Formats: sequence, structure tokens, C-alpha cells
Amino acid sequence: MIYCVEDERNIRELLIYTLETTGFEAKGFGSGAELMSALKEEIPELILLDIMLPGEDGYAILEKLKSNFKTKNIPVIMVTAREAEFDKVKGLEGGADDYITKPFGMMEFIARVKAVLRRSSCQKEDQGISCGDLHLDIGRHEVRYHDNKIELTRKEFELLQYLMENKGMVMTRDQLLCHVWGYDFDGETRTLDVHVRTLRQKLGEAGSMIETVRGVGYRIGE
Repeated sequence: MIYCVEDERNIRELLIYTLETTGFEAKGFGSGAELMSALKEEIPELILLDIMLPGEDGYAILEKLKSNFKTKNIPVIMVTAREAEFDKVKGLEGGADDYITKPFGMMEFIARVKAVLRRSSCQKEDQGISCGDLHLDIGRHEVRYHDNKIELTRKEFELLQYLMENKGMVMTRDQLLCHVWGYDFDGETRTLDVHVRTLRQKLGEAGSMIETVRGVGYRIGE
């Protein structure tokens, strides 16, 4: 999903149409307030952000995105008529991944969108995984809930990572034991239950997201 924040309706609809005819899913918003509301429901793969918007401008919105743990890793392309070098530098130094000035060709636009998404995909491991307000940063080996850091053992971290990577899917006990402890693990399956119990305790409120599927295994959902 790609979010397009552009107050001029004709431009917004053209960008969305171009994205959709190229195979992307896209939604448009006329202001930063609409974007922030939508981010509570779904985190997109990319945000296209105009600078001159009603209410908060694009720079203020970009700063908000990059200062929030939940949204800081979403790639952002500034799409604007402001072509001064100062504006480009301000946007890029503020955390934007690219800066496209209007008018521009649609082929170039799509090429640059794809380039940013490719870079983002390569960095996915470092960005980590999210499930609601629970965030797992693989590169830093950190887990946070509502921006509060949670200390986990290596096995607890690997167990949580595997569940989050398969969010919404039931992982059988054998799958979990094989993935986290290895195919040659010869311990009692009770080990898994103990780790799930301690993991839930350490996660606090977020622990309720780990569901027991009786007779099968476990899954995590928001």
C-alpha cells in the first residue's frame, strides 16, 4: 500500500491512477491530519508527501513521521513544486528518501517509486517487524511496546520473531520447536510452553496477543 498526501485533487487522483495501473495499491489524502488518522489503521510501504498542504506543511509531517517509533521506518518521497536547492536539502536531511519536483513524467515517477521500495526491501531486516504497538527490531535485537523497551532472552526473542513473522497464522508446536531450538532439539515440548508463559509475562499487556490454539500450537495477532 502506498499513501499519497496531496491537497490538489487532480494531481492526487493522477498519481493514484498511475500507481494502480502499474500494479500498486494506493490511497490518497488531502492533508496531514487525514494521513495521521489513516496510519492508526494501516502502515503503508511508502508515503508520497507534498510540502504545501493545508494545516501542517510537509516538513512538519515528515518530522512527526520520523520521530515516531511506529512510523519512522516508512520510506517517504517528497513530491512538490518547490524546486529550490534549499527545499530539497531540507527534505532529504529531514529523512525523506527522495525528492521529486513537479512537473515530472509518469515513467520517471514510477521508476523512482520502485527504486525507493527496492532500497526499503533490502533494509527490511534492520527495520524489524510490528504487530500493533509491539515492535521487534531484528538488527538491534530490541523489543518495544508503546516505546518501552522489553528485555528478552535470545530464545524468547527468536520465538517472538518467528510468531510475528507469521502474524495471524497458527504455528504448530513442532514448527516452533524446530525453528527456534533446531531439528535436533531433544528436550521436552514443555520447554515451549514455559518460554511462551515467560514471554507473555515480560510483554505485559502485549502478552495477550499471543494466543494458544488448543491441540495445535500458538499464533500472534493484534
